[in-house]
Amino acid sequence: MNNSAETEYIEKCLTLIESRINWGASEQWTSYDFEKLSIEIQTATGVLLSVTTLKRLWGRLKYTSVPTTTTLNTLANFAGYFDWREFKHQIKLEPQAIGQTSTAPVKSVVKKSAGKSGYWFPVLFSIALISLFVLFSYVKTDSPIDTSIYNFSSNKIKTEGVPNSVIFNYNAAAAGNDSVFISQSWDISRKVSVPKDKDTYSSIYYKPGYYQAKLIIGNQTVKEHDLMISSGGWVVMIDNDPGTPLYFKNSEILKRDGVEVAEDLFSQYNVPLQPKLPALRFFNVQDMGGISNDHFIFETILKSNFHQGTAACQRVEVLILCKDDVISIPLCSKGCVGDLTLYVAGEMIESSDTDLSAFGADLNQWVNLKVEAKNHQMHFFVNGKEAYSLPFSHQPSDIIGIEYRFNGTGAVKNTKFVKDGQVTGL
Repeated sequence: MNNSAETEYIEKCLTLIESRINWGASEQWTSYDFEKLSIEIQTATGVLLSVTTLKRLWGRLKYTSVPTTTTLNTLANFAGYFDWREFKHQIKLEPQAIGQTSTAPVKSVVKKSAGKSGYWFPVLFSIALISLFVLFSYVKTDSPIDTSIYNFSSNKIKTEGVPNSVIFNYNAAAAGNDSVFISQSWDISRKVSVPKDKDTYSSIYYKPGYYQAKLIIGNQTVKEHDLMISSGGWVVMIDNDPGTPLYFKNSEILKRDGVEVAEDLFSQYNVPLQPKLPALRFFNVQDMGGISNDHFIFETILKSNFHQGTAACQRVEVLILCKDDVISIPLCSKGCVGDLTLYVAGEMIESSDTDLSAFGADLNQWVNLKVEAKNHQMHFFVNGKEAYSLPFSHQPSDIIGIEYRFNGTGAVKNTKFVKDGQVTGL
């Protein structure tokens, strides 16, 4: 394999991804951004690329080998191509990149190497010129906008439940030559262009959650407001993003003390469990009465007893959803604890440099998970054993619900939040 050409293809693919998500310069990305990107990629492709893998690709961690075929296919698919072969077939490299040979590790080519090889001088020089061009472009076109001359509001069609349509009302007549966009959420890569001479835009929200809708003029957000899509109880779906989810009926998933999707229900809907695992999601989003993520107890019991084929690791994520934050807790089979990420209080804790082995469990059986936050500390317990703890110094945010992410089957029961002895059962 021509290593130089392959790594050049990888860099082009990463650049396309950066352009798609439009989160600004990747050099400034935080661990939270890589967590969001991992979620976005899994949602779009059904394949989980860990935060550790993404950081290696973007040069944040040492990476001395070529990415696997699965990783490359997933990156290409997220960038808009069927697989890595199609991406390489359609993307053309500069002649000098094809002819060069290199022994540099992938890390040196994917974005952030601090290597001193002369190979990088023309690349860095080109980047500098482009950066200057972009800088001057912004100086000329992105002067501050008077936000008071714009209006932006929204109305939900239903008070709760999904799918739920939202009617956005806006006034962007003063936009002049600038383009006008509406973004449904924090992910402005999904912004939609709207006519500046109109005043209404309708959109469908397929997932419950707490969103931040934005009116964008050119590259600047001029108005934004919070928008909560309540679930109206439990909502269980197969996430087919960007397509319409497959929603299960309450009569099919509600049990005496919880919710469950077993193998036979997948069969009824003709959903295969192999080779690609369905992205099964449980949501319960509601007004929690002011329970804050710096002072609460959360308890749940769950299992995911499908472990055949690509489900050998039985990976599960439990997300405590907040208005301006999220707490993401990983669980998996005991043999797969070498690739886990815990996200809490703006901090990413990864198994690459932290012992997270206590988050491994026999998920064929019921697993007890407990989270307790109090006195600026947060503790995580799995089956009664403390798995991890850390100081909680993040800005507090109200909890608005819970999301479970299973790959294959899943079941949850006895889920509740407790604050000062007051129990809120879900």
